Amino acid sequence: MTRLPLHRRAFLALSAGACAAASPLVRAAEGRRVAAIDWAMLETALAMDIVPVAATELIHYRKVVVEPAVPDATADIGLRGMPNYEMLRLSRPDLILSSNFYETQRPILERIAPVISAPVYLPGSPTYGLAEDAARTVGTATGWEQQAEDLITRSAGTISRCAELLEPFTDRPVFVISIGDARHFRAFGPDSMIGDVLVRLGFRNAWQADTSYSAAAPVSFEALARVPQARVVIVEPIPPDAGPGLLENPLWHALPVVREGRVCVIPPVNHFGGLPSAMRFAELLAKAMEPGHG
Repeated sequence: MTRLPLHRRAFLALSAGACAAASPLVRAAEGRRVAAIDWAMLETALAMDIVPVAATELIHYRKVVVEPAVPDATADIGLRGMPNYEMLRLSRPDLILSSNFYETQRPILERIAPVISAPVYLPGSPTYGLAEDAARTVGTATGWEQQAEDLITRSAGTISRCAELLEPFTDRPVFVISIGDARHFRAFGPDSMIGDVLVRLGFRNAWQADTSYSAAAPVSFEALARVPQARVVIVEPIPPDAGPGLLENPLWHALPVVREGRVCVIPPVNHFGGLPSAMRFAELLAKAMEPGHG
């Protein structure tokens, strides 16, 4: 028997996996076979019960986005910034969900299938309304307009419910940060989804300096001392070497917010997410601030 070269056999195995993932079991809304390059669009589609035949960076997605969960049947086509176009083609999508971050890839993607692009993150613009528009764009493109409206209604209801739970804690401004290392953090500003939802929950964002799309970085922990009465919410993951470094950092322990126990940590939230990430952040924050939760 003639043996195929290893790289050829590996390619055929990947091809078979992609074709299996593109089976009718994962056929999306109204018969549309949807692929997603952008994570905000991916989570929006999943929240509308549209199961993409292919999407990017699914191992990392499952760690830092978490929900909505991606079914195993969805094929992983590699990096968001550099997807495997051949694997995408083998998945046979007839619609590709993208965003303004990936416009340079549009000419290549359009050779495979029509591209629907919806911006959620624009410089200096609150994101929540753009995320609602993105949901409607997905709904219109797939024929699931009602599912889009249901998602928008569900998101608004979740944030409203969490705002009621959090009302006793809105007496103080809040820093929402992501730890970079033992001395620096990223701060979420008003043009991030986290910053936008924070205000919708009734808080004042303690970070008033400029940000770009998601968070300002890197910022020294000294900046937290500028608003000594604030609370601090840390969004995981915390880099493995940063956690022990914080415990040994005298500046961190000297901060009033740390000394007085006004710091909480929440599980990962997609920094560039859509309405599902907005709901996740609101619910995690409400849970973290429950009395006795720690």
